Amino acid sequence: MANGQQKAKQNLDAFQSWVATQQDEDFKQIIFRGQLSRSEVAKATGCGKSALNQNPELRQSLKQLEDDLRDRGVLPPLTHIAKKEIDKPKQYDNTANRKAVDSKRLSLLEAENIELKAKVKELEGQLQRFGELSETLSEMGFMPR
Repeated sequence: MANGQQKAKQNLDAFQSWVATQQDEDFKQIIFRGQLSRSEVAKATGCGKSALNQNPELRQSLKQLEDDLRDRGVLPPLTHIAKKEIDKPKQYDNTANRKAVDSKRLSLLEAENIELKAKVKELEGQLQRFGELSETLSEMGFMPR
């Protein structure tokens, strides 16, 4: 069984071998939000997504690859804000899960509201029609029981 350092070296070697076999068109296929999709890179190299973040040499190689791809025009250039934020850790949003739940519930409630409005409109039409029928029968002397 390989220890952590050996596994890190194996992952780096696998990454470098994978990069050597790829063309610009291949990289274009896995672009996600202005960078290479980490899950696709992990699948292609046979290492975990966590290795791409936790292995410093692998992380640096991936960053270098993306910089080279940006220079060649395969990846879009980084914005001014992205350049400033690149080394800063992302701030944890403890309300993100709640927002997602609320958003889903809101969309369900809006759909239900639309359905109920349509049903109310249909029932109002029926009520108006039967109201006129009842009035006509009343005028004719036939009172419904």
